[in-house]
Amino acid sequence: MHSWTDTLRFAFQPVVNLTTGGVAALEILARPETGDVLAEARRDPELDGRLAVLAVRTAARRETLLPLHVNVFAGTLADLGGLTPLHDAVRAVGRLPWEVTVDVGPPYTHVPQQALLEAVAGLREQGFRISADGIGDGDVPLRLLIDLAPDLVKLDASLLARSAAVRAMRTLCDELGALLVVEGVETELQCAAALSAGAQLAQGELFAPPSRLPAADVYVPPRSADVVGTPRSGPSVREFVRPAALLPDTASASQVRALLTGSPDVSGVLLVDRDGVPVRSVHRSRFLLSMSGRYGHALYADRPAARLGDPPRTVGVDATAWEVLDVVAVGDRDRTSDDVAVADRYGRCVGVVRLADLVRALAESRVEEAAGLNPLTRLPGSDAITGEVDRRIADGRAFALSWLDVDHFKQVNDGAGFAAGDELIRSVGRALQHAASGSTRVGHIGGDDFLVLADPEGLDPLAASVLDVPWTAGGRPVTLSLATVLCTPGSVTDHREAAACLAPLKQAAKALDGGSWVLGRAGLAGHEIRRGSGAAAARAG
Repeated sequence: MHSWTDTLRFAFQPVVNLTTGGVAALEILARPETGDVLAEARRDPELDGRLAVLAVRTAARRETLLPLHVNVFAGTLADLGGLTPLHDAVRAVGRLPWEVTVDVGPPYTHVPQQALLEAVAGLREQGFRISADGIGDGDVPLRLLIDLAPDLVKLDASLLARSAAVRAMRTLCDELGALLVVEGVETELQCAAALSAGAQLAQGELFAPPSRLPAADVYVPPRSADVVGTPRSGPSVREFVRPAALLPDTASASQVRALLTGSPDVSGVLLVDRDGVPVRSVHRSRFLLSMSGRYGHALYADRPAARLGDPPRTVGVDATAWEVLDVVAVGDRDRTSDDVAVADRYGRCVGVVRLADLVRALAESRVEEAAGLNPLTRLPGSDAITGEVDRRIADGRAFALSWLDVDHFKQVNDGAGFAAGDELIRSVGRALQHAASGSTRVGHIGGDDFLVLADPEGLDPLAASVLDVPWTAGGRPVTLSLATVLCTPGSVTDHREAAACLAPLKQAAKALDGGSWVLGRAGLAGHEIRRGSGAAAARAG
């Protein structure tokens, strides 16, 4: 009599890091040749648990060192109260629980939420990572998603048509300390949309289809120049995490040598204790040089590999790329090529970052940033400001967007000369930069036009810094006009709507005599005259 396992096969689909272009993990997918074992598993928690165990054993037979994603229905976890057989299977095949992510999938309807949360907490205590799967195409309640506090959130690619929703989910992921994954990516346009919306990881036919053998290479489209630039604080280390080659800290030198010689892409091995905390770092070249030297094998083969390792360089998952560079700079110069271990809040290793990835990304961000600077003032253009506006909208933050320009600038240029006009523009830009503090962003969008993004409470000193100054160009007196729109959470949906609210305020400010400042509120009619003729009126329009 045939068992259902006789016709069951598994396929591997890569989870791709969109920043490094490397494979971050492999999701193991059940592919029955006959019948619908997944539909049965949805109704039978015991069967679903056995599928997860078989998935891990299949991966072990394929000898992949990559982290694994194993699918489990939410109802299975709630019903079984955890997956003890899965933990046993992971240990039995020589893997560590923190190398395995449990993809918790829908349906969530009628699943006892408290039982599910307790089961997830138990998996975390064992060391497993948790992914919330099917978000946007499933039925997970938002409150439950927040309570789950997953390490990854997997969105369906259909949501890419609603970029605001994806950006909002990225903001939620940042609050939860999770990575955002987009599933089902099939085209380069979808990949670009995922990047633009802030996704760090992706899966889909574009990169590599599911296959019986783990994919060694994947296709990742080159990043386009119009992807939103990196914040000045530096990209998060999460974007650069690569899978780590892990062995127990009791491993012998011969075990490390076997791993390195069998995996030419592995640049080093981290030796971890029973809790997954990095204890020693073994660099590929230095280790193999020691082993290949005269009497090297005889001296070290059966001894602990830790003797040939170094103290690990470790950063937290919340570190920035610049902070990683600081860690590398402090250490021995001979170790600049060593991988840096990335640890979660429990100190467990979740991967490594390579110095080359960080340097390349930071250099690209600086090139992109420089390309966007105005050559006259060295201030960023409108893209940097509007991108930050969208981020603040997604974060639900109130902000003030201001438009500043020189009154009758063409006449200034014609009368005083373009050199005097250029010097005036540079002086105004310097004054704005000097007045900017904290989260204030200043941009020069061309000619005599400036954009300023600030917190509402910082408006008055900013306005005074430019409107209370006696400006001149070639000895001729000059005045400035300032228009500001206050945007509260929910009043605008994106930077385009904020700009549309700002345009009539600029016209109102230009209609006043002398230096002027007009302030309006998104979604409300009328405006307030803060400076200029008619300032005695409390409200206009």
